[in-house]
Amino acid sequence: MAGEILDNQGRGEASWSWPAIHPEGRKYGVIAVLISLIPLIVLDWEIIGWPMLLLSAGVFAFFRDPERVIPQADDAIVAPADGLVTLIRQVEPPTELQVDDGSGSPGLAAGPVTRISIFMSVFDVHINRAPIAGTIRRVVYVPGKFVNADLDKASEENERQHILIERPDGLAIGFTQIAGLVARRIVPFVKPGDMVAKGQRIGLIRFGSRVDVYLPAGTEPKVLMGQKIVAGETILAERGTGALLEGIAQ
Repeated sequence: MAGEILDNQGRGEASWSWPAIHPEGRKYGVIAVLISLIPLIVLDWEIIGWPMLLLSAGVFAFFRDPERVIPQADDAIVAPADGLVTLIRQVEPPTELQVDDGSGSPGLAAGPVTRISIFMSVFDVHINRAPIAGTIRRVVYVPGKFVNADLDKASEENERQHILIERPDGLAIGFTQIAGLVARRIVPFVKPGDMVAKGQRIGLIRFGSRVDVYLPAGTEPKVLMGQKIVAGETILAERGTGALLEGIAQ
């Protein structure tokens, strides 16, 4: 299915399949299985071994990497992460995405923009994807704390990694991978200068965390507080458009 074009008129073929396990997680799954076999086979402690083997399956599931169908409309900004929309705020972009870093990329302009925060639980897919196509201009790692990623202050206090993508027409989107209480490593798949397609895999965070997205000025979200969204598929916003959207939890 990868690379196949599908549309809303019925073109393409779709069928369910088991998601692949990302290479980054295979070693952890194998290690978990081997550890669980010690009490199960060597020590004959089934009451401990079987739950540990079940936990091993959970490790593999955490690193699952399903295929996604990426909307190709030029103005569409897609979600970089699976998870729950927990915060929508008007904020200044992070300093690391604004200041002149000497690379020739001007960064994001100063002034309030809309930040969408996506919380990823341990049950969500943790592969992050590019919200737009373009060139990676910045990848800035910032050490920090590991407080609850669901809190607003996590944007400024937690360990995090800022990424800036710029399209040929000058549109730039910044987003931030934020470690949480359990997460202890942010793994990038890209570096400055790389060209990425919209929805391309750009990194992951282990194990439960958050991603903040900074929309261009004058662009409002097309998602709601409390909405579950899907990386690479859910349209977060459309450039230059905005209107009040309301939903009812039920």
